[in-house]
Amino acid sequence: MISYNWPKHGEASVIGKEHDRIDGLEKATGAAKYTYDINLEGMLFAKMLGCPHAHCRIKSIDTSAAEKMPGVRAVKTLKEPDNEIRWQGDALAVVAADTEAAAAAALEKIKVEYEMLDVFVDDEDLEAAEKVHRTNGAGEDIHVEMEPDPDVDEDEFNVMELERQFKEAAAVVEGYYGISVITHMCLEPHGSTCVWDGDKLIAYLSTQNVSGTAAQFATPLSITAGDVTVKCDFIGGGFGSKFAADAWGVTCAQLAKETGRPVKLMLDRDQELKVAGCRPSGFIKVRIGADKEGLVTCWDSTHWGTGGPKDNGGVNKGTIPYVMVPKNYRRKQIAVMTNTGEDRAWRAPNHPQACAMSQTALDDIAAKLGLDSYEVFLKNLDNATPKKAGKSMAETYREEMKIAARLMDWKAKWHPHGKGQAKGDIVTGVGMALHTWGGGAANSNCLVKVHPDGAVEAFLGSQDLGTGTRTVITSVIAETFGLPLSAVKVNIGSSAYPASAPSGGSITVGSVSESSRRASQEALETIFEKVGKKLGVEVSSLEARDGRIRVRDDKDNSLSWQEACRLLGMNPLEVTGKYQAGQTKTTLSSSQVGGVQMAEVAVDRRTGVVKMKKFVAVQDMGLVINPKTAKSQMYGAAIMGIAYSLFEERIMDAKTGAFVNAELADYKLPRLGDIGEIVVEIYQPESEYQRGVVGLGEPPVISPGAAISNAVCNALGVRVPVLPLTPKRVLDALKGGKA
Repeated sequence: MISYNWPKHGEASVIGKEHDRIDGLEKATGAAKYTYDINLEGMLFAKMLGCPHAHCRIKSIDTSAAEKMPGVRAVKTLKEPDNEIRWQGDALAVVAADTEAAAAAALEKIKVEYEMLDVFVDDEDLEAAEKVHRTNGAGEDIHVEMEPDPDVDEDEFNVMELERQFKEAAAVVEGYYGISVITHMCLEPHGSTCVWDGDKLIAYLSTQNVSGTAAQFATPLSITAGDVTVKCDFIGGGFGSKFAADAWGVTCAQLAKETGRPVKLMLDRDQELKVAGCRPSGFIKVRIGADKEGLVTCWDSTHWGTGGPKDNGGVNKGTIPYVMVPKNYRRKQIAVMTNTGEDRAWRAPNHPQACAMSQTALDDIAAKLGLDSYEVFLKNLDNATPKKAGKSMAETYREEMKIAARLMDWKAKWHPHGKGQAKGDIVTGVGMALHTWGGGAANSNCLVKVHPDGAVEAFLGSQDLGTGTRTVITSVIAETFGLPLSAVKVNIGSSAYPASAPSGGSITVGSVSESSRRASQEALETIFEKVGKKLGVEVSSLEARDGRIRVRDDKDNSLSWQEACRLLGMNPLEVTGKYQAGQTKTTLSSSQVGGVQMAEVAVDRRTGVVKMKKFVAVQDMGLVINPKTAKSQMYGAAIMGIAYSLFEERIMDAKTGAFVNAELADYKLPRLGDIGEIVVEIYQPESEYQRGVVGLGEPPVISPGAAISNAVCNALGVRVPVLPLTPKRVLDALKGGKA
């Protein structure tokens, strides 16, 4: 039986080394074809009509004039009379025409009558939401360390005990913190190009779920998933919003069937922001108590947020307080229902919000006690709840904090909150935060094909979000066979290939590493058996290295890779490696990571402008396949974190419910000069290597909000409570607004 494993620490020749992306040249030259680039012969262009109102009821839809417009080939309604519209931009109808201009002109001819309904979009104003019955209690719990008195009602005892803890605390902070809704802002919007080949559908879909979306097309089209092939060679951003075929994808396929021609339907930019997903908001009112050394002993909070019109939106209470959970706590979660687009998973769902709402309060405890924030965070690692291999992750955090502090030069830069030296109106400060994430592997199948001439191919129904998935798979197979990366061809991006999990939850690297390593090791075992007979040696004595199959203790006794593959005969060797999460015993992957981040900022007290000076990110991730792409993920996450901390925000008009900044010109994003210096470090002692592969796509994006907010508070001595930290919010805080 094959023992699935990785090379011993220090013995790998490919993995753990820095390699350029396999697809880097294609992307850099523009040769890479994204879904938006797919243009087929005879293709029609489809445009979608979104509702201009945030809350209304459809009275009638008349498409007759649109159907008569030049170049129009099909018109399809997506809503019927009496349907309720609950957010601006919700799709009403679609037109397919010979040109984009013709489709756009036809949309203007569609006549819709509306019955206007009440609108509510202010997710931050909990009191107003409660007055108009737009809230739903989503859960409350209380926990205390002390055993209850048998003569007292348990709930009553818990409340009394919690209050006792607050009375005995050396410091108590009552705070208000928040983080606004942002959109995914995918550079390539959602959409697809669909074409039929007889009764079979080919959907070129911008997706992070190649294997899983075929069935989503099939069911509403009354065909089988086997009749659908989903293709996505490259994707221009997903961030958690592109797991589904979506109504517009199915509509695109229906229009292609109806017209007998390929149809492209990609969302316009304003539609992308209004209907294609957003990250939920989070706001919290919290009371927190600590001892004189800053160890938090008690926590009492109510938090709320919106996921749009759903009655269960916002941040799950299980993540509050975040990472460091005191022994005594009460927390209440409320969902606020708004007439805004529905939320979708956004890189590390719930965690950035929970971190920004929790670890700002911890920093304020440090400020009240006059203690170094670093020491207070260090002290509260005693409350850290995440576990790695059944053990507390406190030691991992301690080591990462040491590294981050050295890279930031924390001791030299930290000062008591608001007490740093100022250069005119400019003050500087530092802040920190830490985070956790699971990142385990999910189901994946990989077909490895070794040809008699030595050529190696792999086939997986996976996708590359830009994280370097192709490079990871290539590296794993090349390492196993003792070959250079150039000797391996990896084929992904088609549902016709063996099924692999969607790219979400930071599971991709673990998943594809599991299946590709298993397939490669099984194939290599077959080759070893043939080479062993040829050389007259035991299979266990062989190794694959430097393009040869050789005897481990007699390296001159060997065959070249090509010579070994000729022993396969006329047909290629095909092996499918399979990994089933929760069922397959593994030593190749693991789960649970932690990271520490620190930020240094400069704040202009006159203008309220916050500028990044330096950002440090330290992250563990088990066995690192390719440090270059791993660090690239950390850089990208830091940039996204800076974006949502200082710039990004969905702005809604309270009266009409209109999304007022739903265009690239208005939705504020950072530019190159706004980012500052970013320093990343992978934490990988030998113990991490031995854990196997763990994903890291999401964790580094969690802590920036809290770290940057804490840095601004350290600079000003005043908390700016809600992210993003815009100039107006900074100035309001300085004037005593919600500070």
